[in-house]
Amino acid sequence: MTTNAQDGDEHGERAAAAVEIAARLRRRGVRLSGAETGSELVDLLDAVEQFEEIVERRGGDLMVDEPPGPPGHGQPDDAAFLLPERRRGEAIGDYIGRIADAAARADRAHPRG
Repeated sequence: MTTNAQDGDEHGERAAAAVEIAARLRRRGVRLSGAETGSELVDLLDAVEQFEEIVERRGGDLMVDEPPGPPGHGQPDDAAFLLPERRRGEAIGDYIGRIADAAARADRAHPRG
């Protein structure tokens, strides 16, 4: 049986983890509404990291190909390596799907040699 103190500690740890994940996503230029759940943030971070792994395996430079900020802010070296921007009001699941689609396109655009 857990105590109220243990429940509070666990809640605080989950909240701190969510804040850290949100900060990591924002540093990558991902728009967040603040209404995302902890599990949504974890799923989104996983999708972004998978996208980045494909970009790096295909020779992309994340600092050049995924400029943070609004569209047009930076000039990607290769548009196939550009992380899609989250649309206003877009559900996390829909955005994750678009990231997966973009990862597949990047993978096809630059097949292994």
